[in-house]
Formats: sequence, structure tokens, C-alpha cells
Amino acid sequence: MWFVAYLKENYIYMNLSKHTEFTTADAIVQELVREGVKVVFGIVSIHNLPIYDAINRNGTIRLITARGESGAVNMAEGYARSTEKIGVILTSTGAGAGNAAGSLTEAWNAGVPLLHVTGDVASPYLGTGKRYIHESKNQNTMMDGASKKSYLLKNCHQTTVIVRESIQEAKTLPSGPITLNIPIDLQSIIVPKSQILNLEDSKTFLMDKVMEIPRDVLKEITNASRPVIWAGGGVVYADAACELKSFAEKIGAAVITSESGKGVIPENHPLCIGHFGSYEATQKLLNNSDLLISIGVRFRGNETTNWTVVMPENHIGIDADPNIFNLNYTVKYGLTGNAKQILNQLLKDLPENSSTNNQDYLEEIKDVRYAVRLALEKTLGPYKEFAEVMRNSLSTSTILVRDVTVPASLWGSRLVDIHKPRTSIHANGGGIGQGLPMAIGAQVGCENDTVVLMVGDGGFLVNIGELATASQENLPLVIILFDDSGYGVLRGIQDATYGRRVGVELKSPDFETLGKSMGFKTSKVSDSVDFATELKLAINQKKPAIIVVDMKQVGPMAIPYQGSPAIMHAFRPKEL
Repeated sequence: MWFVAYLKENYIYMNLSKHTEFTTADAIVQELVREGVKVVFGIVSIHNLPIYDAINRNGTIRLITARGESGAVNMAEGYARSTEKIGVILTSTGAGAGNAAGSLTEAWNAGVPLLHVTGDVASPYLGTGKRYIHESKNQNTMMDGASKKSYLLKNCHQTTVIVRESIQEAKTLPSGPITLNIPIDLQSIIVPKSQILNLEDSKTFLMDKVMEIPRDVLKEITNASRPVIWAGGGVVYADAACELKSFAEKIGAAVITSESGKGVIPENHPLCIGHFGSYEATQKLLNNSDLLISIGVRFRGNETTNWTVVMPENHIGIDADPNIFNLNYTVKYGLTGNAKQILNQLLKDLPENSSTNNQDYLEEIKDVRYAVRLALEKTLGPYKEFAEVMRNSLSTSTILVRDVTVPASLWGSRLVDIHKPRTSIHANGGGIGQGLPMAIGAQVGCENDTVVLMVGDGGFLVNIGELATASQENLPLVIILFDDSGYGVLRGIQDATYGRRVGVELKSPDFETLGKSMGFKTSKVSDSVDFATELKLAINQKKPAIIVVDMKQVGPMAIPYQGSPAIMHAFRPKEL
């Protein structure tokens, strides 16, 4: 009976959508189309039906139906990270919006531009606590905590403006997810079909901004004989990979990347150390450096062993967000702005002979490249061959998505070379289970590219329902599932810290049968030779595929994983 009452109460709002009048929902769709949105991820609900119907009537936007709101957000993030476009999600009220919150925090961590449009309860019931269907205590506040910013639509006539500004704010560096809460009763209100024009949107009126790099900064770079660049995701989002590579070559700098920055310089480049910032050989290189230039990097705790990695005092920071400077490491000079523009200006202003041409230093960089990789390979045992198979099998355009699992986080993020920006995707915030929907989003956005997901059985089961989404969309996704029937990361931490385990052993389903039931070509391997064969077949067939790696049969690593040093200290008994 409650549903009948609900429909009667809201019939006028839903019934209007049968007519040709221009509504709030149509205004939302108009702005999405104006932005060039081609795909929206979400779940249909009684609290977003008018918007879904408006998208359907418009007919230019593809709707991808996820099996959970958290998965929908992850899909939009994978889509945005792989395509350079904004990701759009449409969810429901209360529990639906709340389900999206965890994945929104991941997008906020990664600085990914998303527009999350969610329904809300009818406006007369906002904040009343009357337990209106799907009501939450304060949805806008809840969404604000999970997003870069959250807005509640109160005036339907401002829909065009607020949607347009939200899209712009999501894309403005530092980028991130923006949530729009649209009460159900406002979604079908008839509004003027406003044509709001922004002259600054027209490239005809834009002029190149003149940028002046301080002379002291140019002098520091020119005089450095052992420069190091630490590049992060900000270089990717600024589309500055070409400029970064040219800059590193011009000044003869070693390049360390954060995990988010993988691909800003090809990882087989002789100047690229890669994602090995906390390794001993890299730390020694940093200690002997006379200049650090950090570009679009956050210096996350897990990538600097909780900020115990010692950085050179002579430090030039480049970032779109000035709040980053001196947050984790102090800078001598902080340059605020778009990385692409700043690097272009540096390339213009630095003299042609900026490189020290220090051959001894260039050889040392090569030695460090080799040393950090060798140190990691020595710990892997049989998985060294698995890493080699992947490195040799994946093309330079393959998009590699990694969930949080020992193989992916330990060697998948370091030994499988990434050659281009936006071809490496992982969960910045460290949450497990987000890899599968991220990979789905990336495959939707890059239909002609190969997308490969590395995931553990524990993480895979978190969003297992999204296999149905991938199957329904017939996506040629290649999933490498490392099955050890447990939470491998936590096992290692517990073994090292307590010498005993709790809560980490899992009963896995028959993944071969499960994959086949979902329309995936599924196989199981127990050694690197069969793995090489199955991976090649999976990539070439261009159809959904799962390769289950039986880790118990493969055997243990040479040195058991014991957890990241950045977090291990938190678990050990200590006095206050």
C-alpha cells in the first residue's frame, strides 16, 4: 500500500514526462549533451525515473545498468580515467546515494572528475525525519563528505546553471567528484528552456596566457647536476606527458612516478625509475640529488613509507593546488598552475644546454632502474615468470587495471611496463573490490583497446555482480583472477605481526563454473607456461575472458609478503 500512496502523491510529477514540456530532467540531460556526455552509469529507481526517461527520450546517451551503486561510480571513474572525459553516474535516494559514497571517496582520492546525479526525497520532506520512502538524515551532507562538493537543487529554474557549474567544478583542478541532489518532486517541474551562453567556452576568444617563471627557479634547474623529477597523477590530468618527457630529457633528470603517475614517461625509458620511490636504491639516489622537482604528486603515505623517505631540501613543487605545498614535504619554490602550461614555459625559458650531460649520473640512473627491479624480482619466486609473461604479452596501448591484491599491488604495479598515460588504473584510496567495475568503465570508454584486470578472489567477490554488467554489454574484458581463497594482503600482515590469522580465510566458489555461467571464456592455470598460452588466447579472441591463477598450485613467493612498511607500525604493540 505504501507504494500505491507514493505513486498517487507523485503522479503529477511523473505524469508530466508523458508530455512534450521541457522539465528539470530535460534541462539536466541538455547540459549532459552539451558537455558531450555519451555514457551514463547507474541504477534506475523510483527517485530518478524522470531523469532516466529524459535520457531515453533524448536518445544520444548510452545507459549502462550497474548491479550496485558503488560499482556504477567505479565504472564512471574507470571511464573517466581512461578517456579524459567526465564520468557521469545516476543513482537513487538514501541507501542508493549512500551506496555510492564509498566509491566517491575513491574518486576524490584520485582526483577524478565525476558528476554524480542522485535523486532525493520530495522537497517538502527534506530534513523532516518523517521517514519518507528512501529518506536519509541529511543526504546532501552525507554526499558532501564523500565528494569534492555536493549541491541540493532548490530552484528548478536554476537547473541549467547549477549542472553546468557542477561539471566545470568537477573538471577544475584539483578535479574530483561533484554530487547533485535532485528532489523527486522537482525532477518533472516544467522550466524555461534557457539558452545560457558562455563566451569563454569559445576557443575563438581565448589567448595564450603569458607565464613568467622566476629567474631563481630557472637558475636552480640550470645549475643542478643530479636532478630528480617525481611525477604524479596531476601530470596525467593536465595531459602533460609529452612535456614531462621532453623536460626530463632536456635537463637529464631521473624520473620517479607515483602509482597515479605511471605512464607519464614510458617505463622502458632509460631515465624512468618508475613506481619505486621508497626502495633503498631510489632513496640513495634522492639523498645524493641536488634538486627535486615534484609535479602533480601528493606524496601519499603508502608511497613514501609514511613520509620517512628523505627528500632533497632543494625542492621545486609544481601543482594546480597550492594547498599541497608544504603539506607532506616542504618546497623551496612552489609553482601553482596547470602542469602542461608550466612545463611548456620551462622548456621555452631554459637554455638549450640545460642538461648537465653528466654521463656518470645517467649511468647511475640506469643502475638504479635495474637494482630496484632486481630487488623486487628476488622476492617473487614463481611469480617472476608471471610478471615477465604480462610484460611481454601486453601491448603499449593495453589498459591495465589493478585491484588491491598482493600480485597486482606488489609486482603488477611495478614490473608490468606502462607506456602511455591513462593506461594504468588502480584504487588510489586503497579500497579493495573496485577493480572490476573500474575495468568495465574503462572498456566501455575504450571499446577498441584491450583492458586487462588483475584482481584477487577476495576483491573480486566484493562486486561480483558486476560480471553480469560486463556480460550484458558484451565487453571483451580480460580478467586475471589470482585465487588463494583469502585476503592475501591481510594474511601477510597478520603473519608478520601476530603469528596467527583471523578473518582472512575465504570459501571461494568454483570460479570456472561461475565465469562460464556469466558468458566468460574461463580457464584455470597453475604455472607461467599455461598462463602465457591462455593470456595470448584471451587477448586475441576479443571476447569476455577470465583466467583463474591457482596460487596454491603455483606455490609461495620466495619471500612472503609482510605488508607495506608504511602501515606495519600501526599494528605493532607500543606504549603511548
